[in-house]
Amino acid sequence: MSEKNDKQNASSSPRSQQWSPESYQKNAAFVAELGLPLLDLLRPVPGERILDLGCGDGVLTEKLAKICEVVGVDASPEQVQGAQALGLNAQVMSGEALTFDQEFDAVFSNAALHWMLNPDSVIRGVRRALKPQGRFVAEFGGFGNVAAIREALERELDRRGIDGAGLSPWYFPAPDEYRGRLEAEGFAVDDMELFDRPTPLPGDVTGWLQTFGESYLAAVPDEERDDFLTAVREALRPVICGEDGVWMADYVRLRFAARLQA
Repeated sequence: MSEKNDKQNASSSPRSQQWSPESYQKNAAFVAELGLPLLDLLRPVPGERILDLGCGDGVLTEKLAKICEVVGVDASPEQVQGAQALGLNAQVMSGEALTFDQEFDAVFSNAALHWMLNPDSVIRGVRRALKPQGRFVAEFGGFGNVAAIREALERELDRRGIDGAGLSPWYFPAPDEYRGRLEAEGFAVDDMELFDRPTPLPGDVTGWLQTFGESYLAAVPDEERDDFLTAVREALRPVICGEDGVWMADYVRLRFAARLQA
């Protein structure tokens, strides 16, 4: 195998996503805003203890904390620091390696589960964390999420001799698949919905790519990255940018409410 191919293969393994709270607030504040309806599905009540799985910078965690006791966990130390700066009980912990044992009335998660590539480990950890008959309520990217964005990223990487498909950092399941995983771990699914939610971005798609597409961008040499971003943006312009100049991310969300069976 040539040295060039060695480098290309090495670069085509997904890297861990790194988070900047400042960049997240600038380019992704809509994530927490669009997660507000999920709180209605959760229906928290005073006296409950809730785990916010993938709490990020704590914007939704803070709203929950006004109602009940909340513990936030996130794999990103930077995001956890942001949540702690709000005075929240937050700690660094992988969602694939939860260490809680029957401590929570409910587990809540918004826009985080699609970053966890071992869903069975996540669901088992949630099951252990819940008290008997506890609730698991979440929303995340479902089958078809950001399909146009992903296709443009991977096509441009392929054009540069890099395996774009091998760099995806996301898990976007169909409802039947995820329902089966939940039921296999003892959950009864009360509600599950896959729905389109085209989402306006605060600028062009470049900010979104820089915030969420790090595993793709890291495969491109530093000196080529601006050119790569420009090529992806221009490929996406006729697909997700309207005549009014507003860029709409092609989001598809999977929302569910489940409970541990007695």
